[in-house]
Amino acid sequence: MNDQEHLEKEETLLKEPIQPEYISYPEAERYSGLSHTTLWRYVTSGELKAARVGRSVRIHLPTLREFMETASKEAVGQ
Repeated sequence: MNDQEHLEKEETLLKEPIQPEYISYPEAERYSGLSHTTLWRYVTSGELKAARVGRSVRIHLPTLREFMETASKEAVGQ
C-alpha cells in the first residue's frame, strides 16, 4: 500500500461515526430509562458489565442492550 492509499484509507476511517462501546451513567440512564441508583445496583451485582476509568465508571453498552432485551422479554412473559 503506498502513502496515498494509506492516507485515503485513514481519511475514510476518520469520517466514519464511532459507536461507543462504553457509556457514562447519564447516557445509560437516558438509554434505559433506569435511575442512576438502579444502574449502580446492577453494575455492583455484576448483572451489567462496567469498567472504572480513574474515578469514573463506564457501562458496557452491548451488555446494557442485552440486559434491556432480556428484561423486556421477561416483562411480556416470553
